[in-house]
Amino acid sequence: MHDELDGDAWLVGRVTMAEMTKATAHPPASVTDVARPVHVATRADSYAVALDPSGKLHFDGGTLGDDHVVVLLGRDVPDDHLAELANDGVSYVVATAATIDIAAMLHVLGDAFGIRRLLLEGGAGINGSLLAAGVVDEMHVLLAPAIDGGTDTPSIIANGTEGLAGKVRLRFRSATPVDHGVVHLRYAVEPA
Repeated sequence: MHDELDGDAWLVGRVTMAEMTKATAHPPASVTDVARPVHVATRADSYAVALDPSGKLHFDGGTLGDDHVVVLLGRDVPDDHLAELANDGVSYVVATAATIDIAAMLHVLGDAFGIRRLLLEGGAGINGSLLAAGVVDEMHVLLAPAIDGGTDTPSIIANGTEGLAGKVRLRFRSATPVDHGVVHLRYAVEPA
């Protein structure tokens, strides 16, 4: 599905990205001036984007697979972390306000990296945050013929105790059977 949707980049949150990169902290011995709010290590054909407000992710290089890494960070991330990312060849965008304005950061991704089609492939938290921010225009759900039934099974969308009621509405577009009994559901996402 990822290849079929043909995005310029894919976006996940810190928790999901931490499962993909097992690097540990390795700040440089000395830190000189670091770029804020944007550091473009390189331009690429495709990008792996991580939302990491506190600067907890570390990398062993500037790519994951064939995708160049870009990290979206909170304003208060220390310079030594930015220097570590830059030394690893990782690009980053630092928020300019106390809270991250995800819509503004997405504009920066477009302006600085040419990202026009971003695939949100994260966990429930980031999915809910971006839906609440009104920056998701389409939702694709793959329904697999499996039943978990556990009470601790995570959902695909979470947005705190307030949820998303009254914020967004889904409009059905299509349902397509795919391999192994999976059904691909496609919805337009609209303001409520």
